[in-house]
Amino acid sequence: MKKIFALLLTLAMVLGLLAGCGGTSGDSAASDDAAQSGETATGDKVVRIGVFEPATGDSGPGGKQEMLGMQYANKETPTVDIGGETYTVELVYADNGSDSSKAITAASELVSKDVSLVLGSYGSGVSIAAGPTFDEAGLAAIGVTCTNPQVTAGNDYYFRICFLDPFQGTVLANFAQEKFSAKKAYLLGELGNEYDQGLITYFEQSFTAAGGSVVKDSFPTNTSDFTTYLNKAKSEGCEVIFCPVSIAYSTQIVALAKSMNLEIPILGSDTLDSNMVLEAAADSNVQIYCSTFYQEGGSPEFDEGIKAWLNEDSTAMTNNGGNDTIAAVTAMGYDAYYVALEALKAAGSTDPAAVKAALPSVTYTGVSGAIAFDEIGDAIRDTAYIKTADNANVAWTLETVQTVAG
Repeated sequence: MKKIFALLLTLAMVLGLLAGCGGTSGDSAASDDAAQSGETATGDKVVRIGVFEPATGDSGPGGKQEMLGMQYANKETPTVDIGGETYTVELVYADNGSDSSKAITAASELVSKDVSLVLGSYGSGVSIAAGPTFDEAGLAAIGVTCTNPQVTAGNDYYFRICFLDPFQGTVLANFAQEKFSAKKAYLLGELGNEYDQGLITYFEQSFTAAGGSVVKDSFPTNTSDFTTYLNKAKSEGCEVIFCPVSIAYSTQIVALAKSMNLEIPILGSDTLDSNMVLEAAADSNVQIYCSTFYQEGGSPEFDEGIKAWLNEDSTAMTNNGGNDTIAAVTAMGYDAYYVALEALKAAGSTDPAAVKAALPSVTYTGVSGAIAFDEIGDAIRDTAYIKTADNANVAWTLETVQTVAG
């Protein structure tokens, strides 16, 4: 009798578990159906924007700061009117890991999540690697600060809102010769990095065309000691150092320059525009200059709003490097979000093909300036901010606003 009772009890438990599994499966299916139909469980319409950025790897700090701009914009404007209906905007994230091979997986993940378009990435190499995946899916991507020409070359799926490296490299070469009367420059970048090596090429072309000479080196990935390189710059009599490298490497180089009391000015590209670089140079005589997309004060309303948000959100503050200094990439991420909304409104649809077709004619005036696309999908930009590190106050100050002609 006890055996029969035990058997019945076991059977009841099994049936209960099966019923529970069946109920969970049904709920999941209903949720998936709602997700694919572009609605929340409550029936609100949703449009999804993919965020293709590095949250990890060498470019992780910059990727997080770029995402902050999108997140703040999404908090400020969480809905958009598309085709006469209001949609809640959902940001869908995929970490490309600052790595070209991981970028393809991250891009595929976004394609599978029913996004209407994609924002990103911080880093040209990962954007170049992911491009064909977005192309195959018919999905438009808006590059935020990926400046290498190869991101948009020969395709109709990648757009971007930033200036390009030929422009940036030329601006910095001009600046080196105008500011320091430099005749000899030391150029240093990561071996095999498309971004670094591309900028070095453009800087060298402009610098040598104006009568200068260069000494070039490339360091292997994961290098942690740059002593040999900085000593070479000194021994070769170079008057400026140009190192358009990631935040992870630039902080090491700047910290070493500080310990060496290096007197040679260090010039960098937009990747050096980080409060982590400022911290590395604090209370030193290291001279740092970088070209970038935005300087605090360009839009007081934006500056005030995002600083308030950073100070009330501990996670956001951590992702910004621990203080409320506004990185230019954050302003660019903010603008990219609103460009995406304009594309959705112009398309009148959440369909990726319609959004892609609408993007070329989209214009928007953001905190970083007027944004429009040329026939390739690149932003029509003609100005860069050159900033310098105020090491006493651990802040960036505007040195000059410069164009290629300048």
